[in-house]
Amino acid sequence: MLLMTAPARPLTRLGLVVLLSGVFLAMTDFFVVNVALADIGRDLSASTAALELVVAGYAVAYALGLVIGGRLGDAFGRRRLFVVGMAVFTVFSALCGLAWSPGSLVAFRVLQGLSSALMVPQVLATLQATTSGHERNRALSAFGATGGLAAVFGQLGGGLIVAADLAGTGWRPVFLLNVPVGLVAIVLALKVLPDTRSDRPAAPDLTGTLLLGATVLALLVPLVEGRSQGWPVWGWVSLGLSVPLGIALLVAEDRIERAGRVPLLPPTLLRLPGVRHGLTIALPFFTGFGGFMFVYAELTQVVLGWTPLRAGLAITPMAVGFLGVSLSTSRLVPRWGRSVITFGGALQGVGLVVLAGTVWSGGTSLAPVALAPGMLLAGTGQALVMSPLIGVVLSDVPAHSAGAGSGLFSTLQQSALALGVAVYGTVFLELLPRLGSAEAYAIGAGVQIVSAVGVVAMSRRLPAPAVVPAAAVELALAEAA
Repeated sequence: MLLMTAPARPLTRLGLVVLLSGVFLAMTDFFVVNVALADIGRDLSASTAALELVVAGYAVAYALGLVIGGRLGDAFGRRRLFVVGMAVFTVFSALCGLAWSPGSLVAFRVLQGLSSALMVPQVLATLQATTSGHERNRALSAFGATGGLAAVFGQLGGGLIVAADLAGTGWRPVFLLNVPVGLVAIVLALKVLPDTRSDRPAAPDLTGTLLLGATVLALLVPLVEGRSQGWPVWGWVSLGLSVPLGIALLVAEDRIERAGRVPLLPPTLLRLPGVRHGLTIALPFFTGFGGFMFVYAELTQVVLGWTPLRAGLAITPMAVGFLGVSLSTSRLVPRWGRSVITFGGALQGVGLVVLAGTVWSGGTSLAPVALAPGMLLAGTGQALVMSPLIGVVLSDVPAHSAGAGSGLFSTLQQSALALGVAVYGTVFLELLPRLGSAEAYAIGAGVQIVSAVGVVAMSRRLPAPAVVPAAAVELALAEAA
């Protein structure tokens, strides 16, 4: 029998803003730390390995808890889980800002990542359960714009905050400023957010939870920590184990669903055309996006010696292009369909080529203004991919599976971002001492361009908009169950 979703009052504009504040805070905190790492290292006498854990601990915990967070929202109410997640996120943001040692900061960052995993799945699930048609397209465009802008703000806003050195606190306001925003969001969420949940919540899937956690840890931990530790044997063993663990997860989830129970990751969702092909595109896209942001921070602040503020200002054209286009994709997709994603991937690739050429020709005397054309092209292309892609993945997901669908997408997104930091960051940092900054960046950009080409190629396999009616999706799910 299909699970039904309890009716909810419509989502207001203020409610949408409150929901998106959770996405903005969670995504900003993934990227903003890159700007502050040098100051954190000096202030806390942290080693390079400890600083990498400050980034990696958040990313791995975030990715690990997303699907579970979505399931908890289905069971206990998405508004309740959003508020709880925001409250815990606010507490651990304060503790990160007050950290007294590298170990304490790493621990608080892990717990901050877990709280993000409680909060963020409720955003997409609530949008899926309370909006439809053009209203949903606009909400998803705003979601995509928020995620992308948060990444850019992590560089620009973080640079401004660190440069301001408020009351001599250095890097600490990067975390502490989350506190007032979180408190306001909690108060508003209790007043304006509709409360949605599954009328018949599924029982916990312990097997799926354990296997998902083991798979994510086995893949991400060696990738984010391997380079700093000289690629030890345990890292290669862990990477090798991630494959059979992932296969075991898929087999176990399929058996659970065939037995009439509800798995953590329902295989029927992966059989839906939009979900399957959309996630196939999301993997290279978000891997490239995460790698781009990390390598840019390393190039400008570590290699070229720019201040965080100067590096942040140089990325502003990307933010301008991303914001302007993201808010218009709800009108572009109904007219041009999947061609929007295809064109966006191609435009992003052109932007990366321009940036690689600019860095190659500028070398160590590179000026921030020289990056503007490439940044504008890349940001515009990313916007044309991100928002429509979210809509493609979730368009086939029925409301009663909104939590599982949003958790699945968010888990892949966050895992891909961390994967991009590890893969592209490793390529750049390994080549840097051998080839120099310009050559290393150009080669790293070449790897990212391959991701953009993959987005273009695979976008042609996406289903056309509205090609799968909602009733047909419900019937397919019923038959598969």
